[in-house]
Amino acid sequence: MPGSTDVRDPAATCVFCKIIRGEAAAHVITQTASLMAFLDIRPLFRGHTLLVPKVHLRLLSDLPAGLAAEFLATAQRLERAVEDGLGAAGSMILVNNVVSQSVPHLHMHVIPRNPKDGLRLWLGPRHPYDAEHPADEYAAKIRAALPPAAR
Repeated sequence: MPGSTDVRDPAATCVFCKIIRGEAAAHVITQTASLMAFLDIRPLFRGHTLLVPKVHLRLLSDLPAGLAAEFLATAQRLERAVEDGLGAAGSMILVNNVVSQSVPHLHMHVIPRNPKDGLRLWLGPRHPYDAEHPADEYAAKIRAALPPAAR
C-alpha cells in the first residue's frame, strides 16, 4: 500500500489511505503501527473521531482476528478520551458496512453525545417481528449463515 499509485488498487485513491500515507492532512489523535485515529472532516459533533486500520480493508468482517483486539481496545480508549476530554455525557460507537459507508475503508466512528443534542438516529421506520415475519425464522437464518469462530 505505501506509495501505491495504481488506480486499480482501491488504496491508491482511498482518502483514508492517503491520510495514512501522509498524502492528505488530518488531525491525528493517535496511531500505532496498525491503526490510526483522526478527527472526521464532516463531524456530526465536534470531536467526532474515526478509527481506521492502516491496511486497506472495506468491512469489519475483513479485519484479521489478530488485529481485532487492538482495534477494539483502541476504540475503548477513544471512547473514554472523547467523553472525558470533551465533557460529553456519552458517545455513539458506529461502524457502517457498505450502506452509508461514505469512504470504502473500514472505519469506526466515536461520536460524542449529550442529552438533547438533536441527533435523531434509528427512530424509524421500525420493522417489528410478527406472524408474517417471525423472529424465530430470522434468528435461524442468521445462525445458519454464522461463520465459525476464529481460533
